[in-house]
This record gives sequence, C-alpha cells and structure tokens, in this order.
Amino acid sequence: MGMPANERLGLDIRRAEQELMAAKRAAVEPAGLTVPQYATLHVLAENAGISGAALARACQVTPQAMAVVLKNLTDRGLVERAPHPWHGNVLETRLTPAGHTALTLADARACAIEHAIAEELTEAERTQLRELLARCNHAVRRAAQAQAEA
Repeated sequence: MGMPANERLGLDIRRAEQELMAAKRAAVEPAGLTVPQYATLHVLAENAGISGAALARACQVTPQAMAVVLKNLTDRGLVERAPHPWHGNVLETRLTPAGHTALTLADARACAIEHAIAEELTEAERTQLRELLARCNHAVRRAAQAQAEA
C-alpha cells in the first residue's frame, strides 16, 4: 500500500461529506424530497425560468439526471415547465405554490444542519476551512490533470 488509511485526508473529507448528506437526507425527507430534489427547488427559487441544462450545471448533475429529477417534481406538481417565449425548444422551469411550500419546509430543516456546522467553528475557522477546501480542490484537479497527461 502506498499510503496508510490514517494518513489519507480524502477519507476524512469523504466521511464528513457522507455525514452531511445523511443528515440532509433526513432533514428534507419530511418535505417529501430527496437531496437532489431539494437542491433543484432551491436553485429554481433563486433562478425562476432557468432551463434544464442550466439547472443541471447549477446542481452539479448530468442533464440526464436532472431530466429524471424534473420529471418527478413535475409529476408531483412541485414545478411547472413551459416553452420559453422566444426560444420554443427551451423549457423554462418554475416552482409551483406546492413547490414553494415543500422548499420552505425542507430549507428550514436543511439550514439547521448548516447552522450546526457554522456554530461549531469560529468565523476565522469557517474562513480557513473554506480556504483549505479550495486548496484541496485545486490539488485534486492538479493531480488528476497530471495523471491525464501521463
């Protein structure tokens, strides 16, 4: 083995991410949502009329995955889609009143998770954590690029 498990920071990052996602899954479930559905409604609330492709990029999922999420949300009456007034082949997506209601409940519960994280750290520590994670992201991209070029 090239590196012992207790030295692999990626495991710690993954563990924290898994804890966060499990807590968010439990938080948004009473609103009848999955985390991807919650993320979609959250982006739609701030970007009414956004296209499915732009929504997929904002939620960091593939367009195919977003199509499934949007179909489920549309079938449940949480979003509505209509042709763009000038670009007929582009569908605009908007929250329905039921979508706003589901988002309000889910967001209150998801924000409680975010507040718990924030309250655990000082403002300086939160800033430092963001900077450290950005450096980790950069290092990962750099290492992946180097492997791709090798």
